[in-house]
Amino acid sequence: MSDEEFEPLDPTLQNILDAKSLRWVFVGGKGGVGKTTSSCSLSVQLAKVRETVLIISTDPAHNISDAFNQKFTKVPTKVNGFDNLFAMEVDPNIGFAELPEEYFTGVGENDAWRSSKNVIQELLGAFPGIDEAMSYAEVMKLVKRMDFSVVVFDTAPTGHTLRLLSFPAVVEKGLGKLLRLKNQLSPLIGNMARMFGGPDSGFNPDLLSGRLEEMLPTIQAVNAQFRDPAATTFVCVCIAEFLSLYETERLIQELTKLGVDSHNIVVNQLLYQKTGEKPCSMCEARCRIQAKYLDQIADLYEDFHVVKLPLLEKEVRGVESLKSFSSNLVVPYKPE
Repeated sequence: MSDEEFEPLDPTLQNILDAKSLRWVFVGGKGGVGKTTSSCSLSVQLAKVRETVLIISTDPAHNISDAFNQKFTKVPTKVNGFDNLFAMEVDPNIGFAELPEEYFTGVGENDAWRSSKNVIQELLGAFPGIDEAMSYAEVMKLVKRMDFSVVVFDTAPTGHTLRLLSFPAVVEKGLGKLLRLKNQLSPLIGNMARMFGGPDSGFNPDLLSGRLEEMLPTIQAVNAQFRDPAATTFVCVCIAEFLSLYETERLIQELTKLGVDSHNIVVNQLLYQKTGEKPCSMCEARCRIQAKYLDQIADLYEDFHVVKLPLLEKEVRGVESLKSFSSNLVVPYKPE
């Protein structure tokens, strides 16, 4: 066997910048490892090579506002200092009840859809996860309508992320069942509406199923794209500690089960010794621990791009800090 076969992969995320077919990039890992800094830095680098980039935070703790020092909302907003980078914050757990009022207006000729909001909520309550599906599909429709070249997801800690990724498949199944039930339920709901609201109540169950049918193609397309390695990839962020490494291994196994591509790992918050400087006993001990786990990462993930990022003396906050820190994703960091 030649030595070339064992040559380690490039320790950068340049492969993501070069993959022009990528539409969705997920950045995830255990809580507190620096996912937000990594995802913001990656979106800054992507903005240099792509037409339009959107970073979406699906973590209820929403840290991208803090990272960029700018307030973001549920609507894509241009990041200060960029022409083609947008950011938005979405709570994937937002229920049907919290959907904006505009969602219920302008459907059909009257406001029956809006007045029947409670009935619909009760009905939908019987289908677990349907409220998440509604908000999820709305986000996806918005993203598709605005047609960004690439979308970076700054995800919540591991469990939520896996749920978000398996979501399109689950919803596709659920909506299929729901629409099959529609024909049996329609007359019943129609009769109930007439009983409680009189014949002119104007509530039409077909409006509801129309909304669901409208969602299905979007969710099917997203489901197919999430499983296409040319369109979607997952970047795992970890730190050189046992629990984080364990969680990363679990995450990669789950992603493999879901059929989601992953071939990049970011090892964050590494302590580098400055040349010619004698470290304190604490730093020396930390360096020994991280060296042990870096060896394990090298053995476990020899077919991954492993990017090593330093622990800095200051927080990475603000556009300028992110721009300078993001260069470590494409040029391996070397301590001075």
